[in-house]
Amino acid sequence: MVTTTWRKYVSHCWKPSMDDEGENSSNRGDDFNGRVDGLWWYKDSGHHVNGEFSMAVIQANTILEDHSQLESGPMSSIESGPQGTFVGVYDGHAGPEASRFIRDRLFEHVKTIRGAEFTSDDQEMSAHVIKNAYLETEEEFLNLVKKQWEIRPQIASAGSCCLVGVICNGFLYIANAGDSRAVLGRLDKGEKELKAVQLSDEHNASFASVRDELHTLHPDDPQIVVLKHKVWRVKGIIQVSRSIGDAYLKKAEFNKAPLLPKFILPEPFEKPILLAEPSVHVRKLHPEDQFLIFASDGLWEHLSNQEAVDFVNNFPRNGVARKLVKAALQEAAKKREMRYSDLKKIDRGVRRHFHDDITVIVLFLDSHLISRSSLRGPILSIKDGGLT
Repeated sequence: MVTTTWRKYVSHCWKPSMDDEGENSSNRGDDFNGRVDGLWWYKDSGHHVNGEFSMAVIQANTILEDHSQLESGPMSSIESGPQGTFVGVYDGHAGPEASRFIRDRLFEHVKTIRGAEFTSDDQEMSAHVIKNAYLETEEEFLNLVKKQWEIRPQIASAGSCCLVGVICNGFLYIANAGDSRAVLGRLDKGEKELKAVQLSDEHNASFASVRDELHTLHPDDPQIVVLKHKVWRVKGIIQVSRSIGDAYLKKAEFNKAPLLPKFILPEPFEKPILLAEPSVHVRKLHPEDQFLIFASDGLWEHLSNQEAVDFVNNFPRNGVARKLVKAALQEAAKKREMRYSDLKKIDRGVRRHFHDDITVIVLFLDSHLISRSSLRGPILSIKDGGLT
Protein backbone atom coordinates (compact mmCIF):
# COMPACT_ATOMS: atom_id res chain seq x y z
CA MET A 1 0.00 0.00 0.00
CA VAL A 2 1.07 3.59 -0.60
CA THR A 3 2.07 5.39 2.56
CA THR A 4 -0.10 8.38 3.50
CA THR A 5 2.73 10.84 2.90
CA TRP A 6 3.53 9.59 -0.58
CA ARG A 7 -0.17 9.32 -1.52
CA LYS A 8 -0.65 12.98 -0.65
CA TYR A 9 2.51 13.91 -2.58
CA VAL A 10 1.67 12.20 -5.84
CA SER A 11 -2.13 12.07 -5.90
CA HIS A 12 -2.38 15.05 -8.27
CA CYS A 13 -0.23 13.19 -10.79
CA TRP A 14 -2.18 9.92 -10.90
CA LYS A 15 -4.02 9.07 -14.06
CA PRO A 16 -5.90 6.06 -15.50
CA SER A 17 -3.60 3.06 -15.85
CA MET A 18 -2.63 1.43 -19.14
CA ASP A 19 -3.51 -2.12 -20.04
CA ASP A 20 -0.49 -4.19 -18.93
CA GLU A 21 2.19 -2.00 -20.47
CA GLY A 22 0.38 -1.50 -23.74
CA GLU A 23 -0.34 -5.12 -24.65
CA ASN A 24 -3.91 -4.14 -25.49
CA SER A 25 -3.20 -0.59 -26.51
CA SER A 26 -3.79 0.91 -29.93
CA ASN A 27 -0.94 3.42 -29.48
CA ARG A 28 1.70 1.02 -30.74
CA GLY A 29 3.28 2.66 -33.75
CA ASP A 30 5.50 0.90 -36.25
CA ASP A 31 6.69 -2.43 -34.85
CA PHE A 32 9.74 -2.47 -37.12
CA ASN A 33 11.13 0.57 -35.32
CA GLY A 34 9.65 -0.36 -31.94
CA ARG A 35 6.50 0.82 -30.22
CA VAL A 36 5.66 3.76 -28.00
CA ASP A 37 3.02 3.51 -25.29
CA GLY A 38 2.84 6.22 -22.64
CA LEU A 39 6.17 6.18 -20.80
CA TRP A 40 7.26 2.99 -22.57
CA TRP A 41 9.27 2.35 -25.71
CA TYR A 42 9.88 -1.27 -26.65
CA LYS A 43 10.83 -3.65 -29.41
CA ASP A 44 9.68 -7.04 -28.15
CA SER A 45 11.59 -9.18 -30.63
CA GLY A 46 13.87 -9.07 -33.60
CA HIS A 47 16.80 -10.81 -35.26
CA HIS A 48 20.41 -9.72 -35.33
CA VAL A 49 23.41 -11.27 -37.09
CA ASN A 50 24.13 -13.54 -34.12
CA GLY A 51 20.65 -14.44 -32.86
CA GLU A 52 17.55 -12.70 -31.48
CA PHE A 53 17.01 -9.67 -29.25
CA SER A 54 14.44 -7.84 -27.12
CA MET A 55 14.58 -4.15 -26.05
CA ALA A 56 12.62 -1.94 -23.65
CA VAL A 57 12.80 1.53 -22.07
CA ILE A 58 10.66 3.07 -19.32
CA GLN A 59 10.82 6.80 -18.67
CA ALA A 60 10.91 8.27 -15.16
CA ASN A 61 12.52 11.69 -15.64
CA THR A 62 10.62 14.68 -16.96
CA ILE A 63 12.73 14.31 -20.11
CA LEU A 64 14.05 10.85 -20.97
CA GLU A 65 17.79 10.77 -20.28
CA ASP A 66 18.44 7.15 -21.30
CA HIS A 67 19.15 6.38 -24.95
CA SER A 68 20.10 3.15 -26.67
CA GLN A 69 20.61 1.40 -29.99
CA LEU A 70 21.18 -1.94 -31.67
CA GLU A 71 23.03 -2.21 -34.98
CA SER A 72 23.27 -5.48 -36.92
CA GLY A 73 25.28 -5.97 -40.11
CA PRO A 74 28.52 -4.30 -41.27
CA MET A 75 30.81 -3.24 -38.44
CA SER A 76 32.96 -1.24 -40.84
CA SER A 77 32.49 1.30 -43.61
CA ILE A 78 34.74 -0.93 -45.73
CA GLU A 79 32.71 -3.22 -48.01
CA SER A 80 34.84 -6.27 -47.19
CA GLY A 81 34.79 -5.51 -43.45
CA PRO A 82 33.41 -7.82 -40.77
CA GLN A 83 29.74 -8.39 -39.92
CA GLY A 84 28.48 -8.30 -36.37
CA THR A 85 26.17 -6.85 -33.75
CA PHE A 86 26.62 -3.56 -31.86
CA VAL A 87 24.66 -2.69 -28.70
CA GLY A 88 24.79 0.64 -26.90
CA VAL A 89 23.15 1.77 -23.65
CA TYR A 90 23.67 5.45 -22.80
CA ASP A 91 22.49 6.63 -19.38
CA GLY A 92 22.47 10.41 -19.43
CA HIS A 93 22.49 12.84 -16.52
CA ALA A 94 21.77 16.58 -16.23
CA GLY A 95 19.82 16.32 -19.47
CA PRO A 96 19.57 14.08 -22.55
CA GLU A 97 22.00 15.99 -24.79
CA ALA A 98 25.05 13.78 -24.26
CA SER A 99 23.27 10.41 -24.36
CA ARG A 100 21.41 11.38 -27.53
CA PHE A 101 24.63 12.61 -29.13
CA ILE A 102 26.40 9.33 -28.34
CA ARG A 103 23.51 7.34 -29.78
CA ASP A 104 23.84 9.26 -33.05
CA ARG A 105 27.64 9.35 -33.33
CA LEU A 106 29.49 6.55 -31.48
CA PHE A 107 28.66 3.67 -33.81
CA GLU A 108 29.57 5.79 -36.82
CA HIS A 109 33.01 6.28 -35.29
CA VAL A 110 33.35 2.55 -34.63
CA LYS A 111 32.66 1.90 -38.32
CA THR A 112 34.89 4.60 -39.77
CA ILE A 113 37.72 4.97 -37.29
CA ARG A 114 39.59 1.96 -38.71
CA GLY A 115 40.64 4.16 -41.61
CA ALA A 116 42.72 6.28 -39.23
CA GLU A 117 46.40 5.88 -38.43
CA PHE A 118 45.79 3.83 -35.28
CA THR A 119 43.72 1.18 -37.09
CA SER A 120 44.76 -2.44 -36.69
CA ASP A 121 46.45 -3.79 -39.83
CA ASP A 122 43.96 -6.60 -40.38
CA GLN A 123 40.95 -4.25 -40.37
CA GLU A 124 39.26 -6.34 -37.66
CA MET A 125 37.39 -5.17 -34.59
CA SER A 126 39.60 -4.49 -31.58
CA ALA A 127 39.55 -2.95 -28.13
CA HIS A 128 41.74 -0.19 -29.55
CA VAL A 129 39.16 0.71 -32.19
CA ILE A 130 36.37 0.89 -29.60
CA LYS A 131 38.41 2.99 -27.16
CA ASN A 132 39.29 5.46 -29.88
CA ALA A 133 35.66 5.65 -30.99
CA TYR A 134 34.77 6.68 -27.41
CA LEU A 135 37.49 9.33 -27.36
CA GLU A 136 36.50 10.66 -30.79
CA THR A 137 32.88 10.94 -29.66
CA GLU A 138 34.00 12.71 -26.49
CA GLU A 139 36.09 15.22 -28.43
CA GLU A 140 33.24 15.86 -30.82
CA PHE A 141 30.79 16.51 -27.98
CA LEU A 142 33.19 18.83 -26.14
CA ASN A 143 33.61 20.79 -29.37
CA LEU A 144 29.83 21.08 -29.54
CA VAL A 145 29.77 22.40 -25.97
CA LYS A 146 32.39 25.00 -26.89
CA LYS A 147 30.35 26.17 -29.88
CA GLN A 148 27.15 26.43 -27.83
CA TRP A 149 28.67 27.71 -24.57
CA GLU A 150 27.53 31.30 -24.97
CA ILE A 151 23.95 30.50 -25.99
CA ARG A 152 23.42 27.18 -24.10
CA PRO A 153 25.92 27.08 -21.21
CA GLN A 154 24.02 24.37 -19.34
CA ILE A 155 24.98 21.82 -22.02
CA ALA A 156 28.37 21.81 -20.26
CA SER A 157 26.76 19.95 -17.34
CA ALA A 158 25.22 17.22 -19.55
CA GLY A 159 26.99 13.88 -19.56
CA SER A 160 26.33 10.21 -20.06
CA CYS A 161 27.50 6.78 -18.99
CA CYS A 162 28.30 4.67 -22.03
CA LEU A 163 28.02 0.87 -22.21
CA VAL A 164 28.80 -0.89 -25.49
CA GLY A 165 28.83 -4.51 -26.58
CA VAL A 166 30.17 -5.71 -29.94
CA ILE A 167 29.99 -9.27 -31.27
CA CYS A 168 32.32 -9.77 -34.22
CA ASN A 169 34.12 -12.81 -35.64
CA GLY A 170 33.23 -14.99 -32.66
CA PHE A 171 34.50 -12.51 -30.07
CA LEU A 172 32.62 -10.33 -27.62
CA TYR A 173 33.89 -6.84 -26.76
CA ILE A 174 32.43 -5.09 -23.72
CA ALA A 175 33.32 -1.42 -23.20
CA ASN A 176 32.04 0.69 -20.34
CA ALA A 177 32.44 4.20 -18.96
CA GLY A 178 30.12 4.74 -15.99
CA ASP A 179 27.86 2.45 -13.99
CA SER A 180 25.65 0.69 -16.53
CA ARG A 181 26.22 -3.07 -16.61
CA ALA A 182 26.51 -6.02 -18.99
CA VAL A 183 25.75 -9.49 -17.62
CA LEU A 184 26.15 -12.84 -19.38
CA GLY A 185 23.86 -15.83 -18.81
CA ARG A 186 26.24 -18.80 -19.10
CA LEU A 187 25.39 -22.49 -18.79
CA ASP A 188 27.43 -24.25 -16.14
CA LYS A 189 27.60 -27.79 -17.50
CA GLY A 190 28.83 -29.24 -14.23
CA GLU A 191 25.97 -27.89 -12.13
CA LYS A 192 23.55 -27.75 -15.08
CA GLU A 193 22.53 -24.24 -14.09
CA LEU A 194 22.61 -20.88 -15.79
CA LYS A 195 25.07 -18.62 -13.99
CA ALA A 196 25.28 -14.83 -14.13
CA VAL A 197 28.70 -13.48 -15.14
CA GLN A 198 29.24 -9.71 -14.92
CA LEU A 199 31.34 -8.58 -17.88
CA SER A 200 31.66 -4.83 -17.32
CA ASP A 201 33.67 -2.76 -14.87
CA GLU A 202 31.68 -0.06 -13.09
CA HIS A 203 33.10 3.39 -12.46
CA ASN A 204 31.11 4.58 -9.48
CA ALA A 205 32.61 6.24 -6.40
CA SER A 206 30.67 3.84 -4.16
CA PHE A 207 33.39 1.26 -4.96
CA ALA A 208 36.61 1.53 -2.93
CA SER A 209 38.66 0.62 -6.02
CA VAL A 210 37.23 3.61 -7.90
CA ARG A 211 37.97 5.95 -5.00
CA ASP A 212 41.52 4.60 -4.89
CA GLU A 213 41.91 5.22 -8.63
CA LEU A 214 40.69 8.80 -8.22
CA HIS A 215 43.13 9.46 -5.36
CA THR A 216 45.96 8.01 -7.47
CA LEU A 217 45.08 10.20 -10.45
CA HIS A 218 44.62 13.31 -8.27
CA PRO A 219 47.15 12.95 -5.42
CA ASP A 220 47.13 16.68 -4.63
CA ASP A 221 43.38 16.94 -4.20
CA PRO A 222 42.12 15.61 -0.83
CA GLN A 223 38.58 16.56 -1.85
CA ILE A 224 38.55 14.54 -5.07
CA VAL A 225 35.99 12.20 -3.45
CA VAL A 226 33.58 13.40 -0.76
CA LEU A 227 31.07 11.47 1.35
CA LYS A 228 27.91 13.53 1.07
CA HIS A 229 24.60 12.42 2.61
CA LYS A 230 26.08 8.90 2.99
CA VAL A 231 26.92 8.74 -0.74
CA TRP A 232 30.45 8.95 -2.17
CA ARG A 233 30.64 11.56 -4.93
CA VAL A 234 33.44 12.87 -7.13
CA LYS A 235 34.06 16.46 -5.95
CA GLY A 236 30.87 16.05 -3.93
CA ILE A 237 28.81 16.34 -7.13
CA ILE A 238 28.66 13.19 -9.26
CA GLN A 239 28.89 9.46 -8.51
CA VAL A 240 30.47 8.21 -11.74
CA SER A 241 34.18 8.69 -12.40
CA ARG A 242 34.04 8.07 -16.16
CA SER A 243 31.63 9.46 -18.73
CA ILE A 244 31.27 11.13 -22.08
CA GLY A 245 30.39 14.80 -21.72
CA ASP A 246 30.35 16.51 -18.31
CA ALA A 247 32.49 19.22 -19.88
CA TYR A 248 32.41 21.25 -16.66
CA LEU A 249 34.54 18.52 -15.03
CA LYS A 250 36.79 18.00 -18.04
CA LYS A 251 37.81 21.59 -18.91
CA ALA A 252 38.04 24.48 -16.46
CA GLU A 253 36.87 26.94 -19.14
CA PHE A 254 33.35 25.51 -18.71
CA ASN A 255 33.37 25.49 -14.90
CA LYS A 256 32.19 29.03 -14.32
CA ALA A 257 29.12 31.26 -14.60
CA PRO A 258 26.64 31.24 -16.22
CA LEU A 259 26.72 27.51 -15.35
CA LEU A 260 24.40 26.70 -12.44
CA PRO A 261 26.16 27.30 -9.10
CA LYS A 262 25.78 23.66 -7.99
CA PHE A 263 28.16 22.60 -10.79
CA ILE A 264 30.85 25.25 -10.17
CA LEU A 265 33.87 24.09 -8.18
CA PRO A 266 35.40 26.49 -5.62
CA GLU A 267 38.92 25.91 -6.94
CA PRO A 268 40.23 25.74 -10.53
CA PHE A 269 41.63 22.48 -11.93
CA GLU A 270 44.23 21.77 -14.60
CA LYS A 271 43.54 18.22 -15.78
CA PRO A 272 40.18 16.47 -16.39
CA ILE A 273 38.52 15.22 -13.21
CA LEU A 274 36.48 12.57 -15.04
CA LEU A 275 37.77 10.25 -17.77
CA ALA A 276 36.08 9.32 -21.04
CA GLU A 277 38.24 6.29 -21.80
CA PRO A 278 36.29 3.07 -21.21
CA SER A 279 37.45 -0.15 -19.64
CA VAL A 280 37.28 -2.86 -22.31
CA HIS A 281 37.10 -6.64 -21.92
CA VAL A 282 37.40 -9.11 -24.80
CA ARG A 283 36.35 -12.77 -24.66
CA LYS A 284 35.78 -15.54 -27.13
CA LEU A 285 32.18 -16.71 -27.22
CA HIS A 286 31.35 -20.37 -26.51
CA PRO A 287 28.21 -22.51 -26.99
CA GLU A 288 27.59 -22.28 -23.21
CA ASP A 289 27.04 -18.50 -23.55
CA GLN A 290 23.25 -18.20 -23.82
CA PHE A 291 22.40 -14.49 -23.70
CA LEU A 292 23.59 -11.03 -22.67
CA ILE A 293 21.73 -8.41 -20.63
CA PHE A 294 22.75 -4.79 -21.19
CA ALA A 295 21.05 -2.32 -18.85
CA SER A 296 21.36 1.11 -17.30
CA ASP A 297 21.82 1.21 -13.53
CA GLY A 298 18.09 1.81 -13.10
CA LEU A 299 17.59 -1.96 -13.52
CA TRP A 300 20.46 -3.03 -11.27
CA GLU A 301 19.20 -0.85 -8.41
CA HIS A 302 16.36 -3.34 -8.02
CA LEU A 303 17.58 -6.68 -9.39
CA SER A 304 20.78 -8.65 -8.83
CA ASN A 305 22.75 -10.14 -11.72
CA GLN A 306 21.52 -13.66 -10.96
CA GLU A 307 17.90 -12.55 -10.51
CA ALA A 308 17.96 -10.89 -13.94
CA VAL A 309 19.55 -13.95 -15.59
CA ASP A 310 17.06 -16.32 -13.94
CA PHE A 311 14.20 -14.12 -15.07
CA VAL A 312 15.30 -14.06 -18.72
CA ASN A 313 15.92 -17.81 -18.62
CA ASN A 314 12.44 -18.59 -17.28
CA PHE A 315 10.35 -16.47 -19.67
CA PRO A 316 9.69 -16.67 -23.43
CA ARG A 317 12.05 -14.55 -25.50
CA ASN A 318 9.33 -12.40 -27.05
CA GLY A 319 8.93 -9.30 -24.88
CA VAL A 320 11.35 -10.49 -22.20
CA ALA A 321 13.14 -7.11 -21.97
CA ARG A 322 9.85 -5.38 -21.20
CA LYS A 323 8.97 -8.04 -18.63
CA LEU A 324 12.39 -7.64 -17.02
CA VAL A 325 11.84 -3.89 -16.68
CA LYS A 326 8.42 -4.59 -15.19
CA ALA A 327 10.03 -6.92 -12.61
CA ALA A 328 12.33 -4.04 -11.58
CA LEU A 329 9.36 -1.67 -11.32
CA GLN A 330 7.51 -4.15 -9.11
CA GLU A 331 10.54 -4.23 -6.81
CA ALA A 332 10.66 -0.42 -6.81
CA ALA A 333 6.99 -0.31 -5.80
CA LYS A 334 7.56 -2.87 -3.05
CA LYS A 335 10.36 -0.75 -1.58
CA ARG A 336 7.93 2.17 -1.35
CA GLU A 337 5.26 -0.04 0.24
CA MET A 338 2.89 0.53 -2.65
CA ARG A 339 1.13 -1.52 -5.28
CA TYR A 340 2.63 -1.77 -8.75
CA SER A 341 -0.77 -0.79 -10.15
CA ASP A 342 -0.46 2.51 -8.25
CA LEU A 343 3.11 3.10 -9.43
CA LYS A 344 1.95 2.79 -13.06
CA LYS A 345 -0.35 5.77 -12.56
CA ILE A 346 2.43 8.17 -11.59
CA ASP A 347 3.58 10.45 -14.40
CA ARG A 348 7.10 11.34 -15.52
CA GLY A 349 9.05 13.71 -13.32
CA VAL A 350 7.37 12.72 -10.06
CA ARG A 351 8.04 9.09 -10.96
CA ARG A 352 11.78 9.75 -10.65
CA HIS A 353 11.27 9.70 -6.87
CA PHE A 354 10.44 5.99 -7.20
CA HIS A 355 12.80 4.75 -9.93
CA ASP A 356 15.20 5.96 -12.63
CA ASP A 357 14.84 5.75 -16.39
CA ILE A 358 15.47 2.08 -17.18
CA THR A 359 16.85 0.67 -20.43
CA VAL A 360 17.25 -3.07 -21.07
CA ILE A 361 18.55 -4.89 -24.16
CA VAL A 362 18.60 -8.69 -24.08
CA LEU A 363 20.77 -10.25 -26.77
CA PHE A 364 20.28 -13.98 -27.33
CA LEU A 365 23.29 -15.80 -28.76
CA ASP A 366 23.01 -18.50 -31.41
CA SER A 367 26.31 -20.39 -31.42
CA HIS A 368 25.69 -21.67 -34.97
CA LEU A 369 25.29 -18.12 -36.29
CA ILE A 370 28.29 -16.87 -34.31
CA SER A 371 30.50 -19.61 -35.76
CA ARG A 372 29.40 -18.59 -39.26
CA SER A 373 29.90 -14.86 -38.66
CA SER A 374 31.52 -14.35 -42.06
CA LEU A 375 28.11 -14.90 -43.67
CA ARG A 376 25.93 -11.87 -44.28
CA GLY A 377 23.08 -11.60 -41.75
CA PRO A 378 20.16 -9.19 -41.30
CA ILE A 379 21.04 -5.50 -41.59
CA LEU A 380 19.20 -3.65 -38.88
CA SER A 381 19.42 -0.32 -37.06
CA ILE A 382 17.14 0.19 -34.07
CA LYS A 383 17.25 3.30 -31.90
CA ASP A 384 14.89 4.01 -29.03
CA GLY A 385 12.50 6.78 -29.89
CA GLY A 386 9.26 8.60 -29.29
CA LEU A 387 9.57 9.41 -25.59
CA THR A 388 11.18 12.81 -25.95
